[in-house]
Amino acid sequence: MMIRTLRFAAILFATAAPLTGAAIAAAPAERAAGQADARLLKLFADSDEASLRRNPINAIYRGDMRFADRLGDYVTNRYFAEERAAARADLAALKRIDRAKLTPTDQIAYDVFRWQTQLSLKSLSPELLAVTAVQPVDHFSGFHNNYPGFASGGGAAPFRTVEDYENNLKRHRDYVVMIDRWIERFREGMKTGVVEPRLVVNNMIDQIDMQLGQGVEGSTFYGPVKHFPEGISAADQARLQAETAAVIRDGIIPAYQRFRTFLKSEYLPVARDSVGLVGLKGGDRLYAYLIESNTTLPLKAEDVHQLGLSEVARITAEMEKIRAQVGYKGSLAEFFVYLRDDPKFQPESAAWLRDEYFRIGKRVDARIPEQFSLLPRSPLEIKAVEPYREKTEAGGSYQQGTPDGSRPGVFYYNTYDLKSRTTPGMETLYLHEGVPGHHFQISLAQENKALPAFMRFGGNTAFVEGWALYAETLWKDLGMETDPYQRFGGLSDEMLRAMRLVVDTGIHAKGWSRDQAIDYMLSHSNIGRTDATAEVERYIAIPGQALAYKIGALTILRLKARAQKELGPKFDPRAFHAQVLDSGALPMGVLEAKIDAWIKATK
Repeated sequence: MMIRTLRFAAILFATAAPLTGAAIAAAPAERAAGQADARLLKLFADSDEASLRRNPINAIYRGDMRFADRLGDYVTNRYFAEERAAARADLAALKRIDRAKLTPTDQIAYDVFRWQTQLSLKSLSPELLAVTAVQPVDHFSGFHNNYPGFASGGGAAPFRTVEDYENNLKRHRDYVVMIDRWIERFREGMKTGVVEPRLVVNNMIDQIDMQLGQGVEGSTFYGPVKHFPEGISAADQARLQAETAAVIRDGIIPAYQRFRTFLKSEYLPVARDSVGLVGLKGGDRLYAYLIESNTTLPLKAEDVHQLGLSEVARITAEMEKIRAQVGYKGSLAEFFVYLRDDPKFQPESAAWLRDEYFRIGKRVDARIPEQFSLLPRSPLEIKAVEPYREKTEAGGSYQQGTPDGSRPGVFYYNTYDLKSRTTPGMETLYLHEGVPGHHFQISLAQENKALPAFMRFGGNTAFVEGWALYAETLWKDLGMETDPYQRFGGLSDEMLRAMRLVVDTGIHAKGWSRDQAIDYMLSHSNIGRTDATAEVERYIAIPGQALAYKIGALTILRLKARAQKELGPKFDPRAFHAQVLDSGALPMGVLEAKIDAWIKATK
């Protein structure tokens, strides 16, 4: 799971027009100095620069501090109008460029940019904004949940100079304004009958309570002024501590109190009991859009549901084999309970969990050269999820570093309700979130300066999460899951992604209840109730995102099988992985054309 910043706000790709099959990450010299190519690259650069000005926090995540004195807008009609106007202007400029005169590489970039912008424009339509804009935050991807970590001194915002600290204070003041705007947006939804599920509201109230309970000097926001880097004078340190305490005490805390009072007293009484989009006005239209945007394919909810059921059945058969292998005499359902409840499958302590992930990382690193020739420069850090957000976080997640490697990528593991963090599957989780999963794919894209910025830093969920799930299938090649219980953990993680196809569509297209979805997950896997609850509540909060994992991974596996069959002894997994990873996160159709061209060239 990638850590997201804004709800329903990601750069989206989908299948592009028929392609020539050229590799998108060809050497920069391939781009002829033709007028069409130069105009295209200028359009990419101008569009990206304008986007960073409108979305300054995205620039900070890249390590670009030119607009760091602003947090951004994100929720007003003016912001949506500016985004809509920019998308229309970009499409008009793109249309004026003759695609036929571009190099093969730039033709692919042209197609991806066109589709991305068209899909972005669709998300800004009045019909979809009527559903999304009036639900500005939720308990899973809400800005209130991510911004504290961002500004904590250990997140993306740097604290190296006095200016960094002063910019942080300015962003905090913007944050207070943003919180009040959330209330305005929620009230608009109350008038139109578009409101959040009751359970999402209760979770948000709990999150705000946790942050309010920190006080001032215990606040996550106070973290940067507890320790200062060299070069900041004692006088500046004292001033910055006082100003930070003041903005927390007089700005953020009162805003949180206003937000909590609104949620508890005004919004919760009118929140809906239904949890799926199928029960929301305009929800069916939004869910169709979210399926397309997350999978990059025009799939129907029912087809996705049936694919999930077939995958669940296949993985169940593999699980039965492991149950028999270890000599367990009970049923598979009883085996799930055994793995879930027996103390020998529970971490000894939070420190043990941390140390074990370090050991797993070292073992994986030793085998990586056998499967990968293309490696990221950015290091990977292993950290526990912070207490203020651990209750509603998944068992593991990844936060990208900066392109220059100055801030490493982070693999987060969760120690909340420690007994529920069963040890089978730890190896698989690391492969997915860390190496060679999210850390490899995202870092390599960011570090590839041959790509236009929207491809280095953008992405689509089907590729990003599909690659991470595919990385789990490399367990044997990387020396993992040699113990049958760890292998069962790998199957359990695969089962989770298959169940997501069933449960997400069940909730948002078939009207499943929260408890019905949780019961389905508990009966088909050894996932604990705490994790099952967090998973289901995640699907409720961010519909469609969970579908992308399996769809993307199945596509990569299908392409790999095709390459192995056609290339025979010429197939080299290192070359295949380089082809998949050296172009950024491509739509599935673009990726397929690229791999087919590589197969043909290799033969």
